Amino acid sequence: MTVKNVLDIYRLETEKPRKEHYFHYFPGGKRVFSTEEFFERTSFLSVGLEKLGLKRGDRLMMLLDNRPEWHIVDLATVVHGAIDVPIYGTLTPEQIAYQAQDSGAKIVVAENAEQMAKFLEIKDQCPNLETLIQIEGATAEGVLTLDAVIDSGDSDEAGDLFWERAKLVKPEDTLTLIYTSGTTGNPKGVELTHENLVQNVIPAATRAVIESDDDFALEFLPLCHVLERMVGYLYMYVAVPKAYCSVHHVADLLPEIKPTVFTSVPRLFEKIHDKIQGKVAAAPAIRQALFKWALKQGKKAYPERLAGREPQGLAFKLAEKLVLSKVREGLGGRVRLCVSGGAPLPQFVGEFLHSIGIWVIEGYGLTETSPVIAVNGTSANMTRLGTVGKVIDNVEAKVAADGELCVRGPSVMTGYWNLPDKTAEVFDEDGFFLTGDIAEIDDDGFIRITDRKKDLIVNAGGKNIAPQPIENEIKQSIFVDNVVLIGDKKPFIVALISPNEEELAVWAKEKGLQGETTEELSKLPEVVALFEGVISKTNESLARFEQIGKFAVLPLMLSIESGHLTPTMKVKRRVVEQDHQELIDGMYQK
Repeated sequence: MTVKNVLDIYRLETEKPRKEHYFHYFPGGKRVFSTEEFFERTSFLSVGLEKLGLKRGDRLMMLLDNRPEWHIVDLATVVHGAIDVPIYGTLTPEQIAYQAQDSGAKIVVAENAEQMAKFLEIKDQCPNLETLIQIEGATAEGVLTLDAVIDSGDSDEAGDLFWERAKLVKPEDTLTLIYTSGTTGNPKGVELTHENLVQNVIPAATRAVIESDDDFALEFLPLCHVLERMVGYLYMYVAVPKAYCSVHHVADLLPEIKPTVFTSVPRLFEKIHDKIQGKVAAAPAIRQALFKWALKQGKKAYPERLAGREPQGLAFKLAEKLVLSKVREGLGGRVRLCVSGGAPLPQFVGEFLHSIGIWVIEGYGLTETSPVIAVNGTSANMTRLGTVGKVIDNVEAKVAADGELCVRGPSVMTGYWNLPDKTAEVFDEDGFFLTGDIAEIDDDGFIRITDRKKDLIVNAGGKNIAPQPIENEIKQSIFVDNVVLIGDKKPFIVALISPNEEELAVWAKEKGLQGETTEELSKLPEVVALFEGVISKTNESLARFEQIGKFAVLPLMLSIESGHLTPTMKVKRRVVEQDHQELIDGMYQK
């Protein structure tokens, strides 16, 4: 069968039916759907949405956590040639109003009463918003339940009608509007077609090889994020059984779910690294020594695995049995493959995961490219740590004179919704999309992203400094959660350190230091000295113009709630700088 749209991808999944196909895990329980039950609810909902007036080209906004209903609503919407607009649950009513107004959304499906309250607050500001649908919990007046809409479409013809409609959806039809995270200015609606996603899924599936009968996938990265969205379709393409859970509960649920494969942004992998290292640091000396020995054996062994050979040797086998396998138990004990994307994965984290026996393949892309441009692979010699892999088979890449990576291919977006001028700005005369990232491509075709073009620091002496590699070096300390370098047009670099509150509190307690809060601890001379040591160690490997002249420890960790991180955990550098301008100015005045 020729795959032309995402409904064709979904059909491949239905052709391999399972009694237990879709699992929804949450604290205290789980739900399970068979292939048939999932399709029945999807086809009924498509009829129910039509009765509510949904038609070709209409926009439906989705504010749902990861659960089977996410894909049920998605498929039931796009089968009409309609367009879904997924948004993050962390958005404020004001932010939602902007995206609802800009997209002209007609229908909303929200998770619960708490999320629906945001739409009730802004409904009068959004004249196109006609219908509100809620999945669970008590509903306010005028709000429909998803079950009621599904029941309204219950008919014997719904299944056949679904596939008849699917045939009418063209590859060039717009599938979705995904709004950028808005690290600078208002978010832009990225218009992606069915062809964009299809032409990303198929080549990506040859890099991250997933076995339909042996693997169990987990989707916890928010499905409104384009990476998890594409990966969700990839799981359909290979018909693998899968579980859904909230990103807020994944750490507690991993041992119960026991996935073999999942995708995440680097921040989770960094936290896994820090948590394991923190436990080791608190263990007796003999256990610390055993772990370090086992990790050393794992580090020697993983290059063999990357080359397609099974590691041998008694020392490695002992390390695997006594230590490494036990470490992996914290992730459920069955994880064999992780995909990292959305932001750069620090190389030391990648090396650590490979050393404990988890194959992590880092990829690279943007919302505008559906998203994968390049990714490492599970085949022999297709993973090179410190790189984002080679471009997928249907993408061309070039590096411009100023170092910017430019790409062209069928998965590149149609454009920004209602913003033709902004669209024109990100394409060159040959039709290459300008990624905004500085990159190098080695002789074997592996791509290394060195920094964001807009994030490059040009100091007062005219020297270019890429902050991310330096920040990643600093983040190797378990006491550092995040760090932001500042220094554009300045005589030297300064650093704002966001401490790892948990690790700092444990360390302070062991040292007998007084301080109830992170803010109190951050002012203690002993804590300042701790971070001074981290900075000094980093400076040793840097050129003089790159070295950090001064630093400040922030009183709180950067977070989504504080407005300093995007929903995908990227640092909003400009916001951090603005909010701490007085502190920064003080470091340059002293």
